[in-house]
Amino acid sequence: MSRWILPPHLPLLALFAFSLLASPLWATSGAGWRDRLEASVATVPAWTKRLDARLALLEAGFDGELGVHIWKLDNAGQEARYGWRDREPWYLASLVKVPVAIELMARVEAGSATLDDRLVLYESHYVDGAGPTNWAAPGSELTLRELLEPMLTVSDNTASDMLIDFLGLDSVNRRAQSLVKDPDGLGPITTLVDVRRHVYRQLHPEAFALSGLDFIELRKLESDEQRLRWLARRLGVAHDSLQLTSLDDAFQAYYATDLNAGRLDAFAELLAELAEGRALGADATAELMVILSGTTSGERRLKAGMGRDIRFAHKTGTQHRRTCDAGIASQGEGSARQRAVIVACTRGVLNVARSEQMLAAVGRALYESGVFLDAP
Repeated sequence: MSRWILPPHLPLLALFAFSLLASPLWATSGAGWRDRLEASVATVPAWTKRLDARLALLEAGFDGELGVHIWKLDNAGQEARYGWRDREPWYLASLVKVPVAIELMARVEAGSATLDDRLVLYESHYVDGAGPTNWAAPGSELTLRELLEPMLTVSDNTASDMLIDFLGLDSVNRRAQSLVKDPDGLGPITTLVDVRRHVYRQLHPEAFALSGLDFIELRKLESDEQRLRWLARRLGVAHDSLQLTSLDDAFQAYYATDLNAGRLDAFAELLAELAEGRALGADATAELMVILSGTTSGERRLKAGMGRDIRFAHKTGTQHRRTCDAGIASQGEGSARQRAVIVACTRGVLNVARSEQMLAAVGRALYESGVFLDAP
């Protein structure tokens, strides 16, 4: 499950070393050449070995699965990457709001928009979830900044869909694809209201016509059985005509698609592009990093385990049996600064608090393994 990713030139160098070491001529050429060649082949950092052991123990005591990708930055151009189930497809939940933010800041940088520009909130924009935007009255005018900040810091779904409507979903997806090497690394991003529609259409195809206000009403109900009965009444169909018998089955069917999903190593590439100033210019990067540093929706996740001396600019994602946290962690200043892109998710566990405890334990394992101390 885990893998240590070497810099691109090292597999060829290792093959060359093996061929020479296997040669009878090489065997008689003296130990000095052998020592110099072996020293030129990178060794696996000690922190990856320690982290391997810690994650194996954590997952063994967890009812679900863990996915982790680490990318150490500031290492003189040498890649230092580590993965645990990171090349499997994962539902990313609200992590997909990061490319929405990058697309918006690219527009601001290009001069086609400013964060003081205003959008009108219509009834069609409302989506269930956290954040202040749902408390604004229809017809309210909100600045792009008033939408961007809660979208990232408290994962405001209504703010997200307003921004996607403004930017265009195709533009958001093109931006996301431009920031990863493998086009199959990230699946298509949808609006947040369409996430709900795709889930409920697994129960009945006509559910795709439900509005955001319908999903707010569904959210108010206490049990899944009540939600299924409400859905049948709302669609005017018999309860036993629903195609699946539980919302859990509907979510699992939805997760089997590639919508709003991707590999954790690919999402780490997107974050690395942001962190290294390749996704945006210096000013826009700095502004977005400040906003991400103010995220409050993940206080009990990775951040809780990494310690007070680690700064974390990050975004969380939460959905049925899926919990994620991802961002850029840093320690120290100037030439002593150590940074790492961290993407971590859990799946399979219904209890969000339990998943958050596991992510906090992952954060602690990362810190104590020496990610911020060892050279690659």
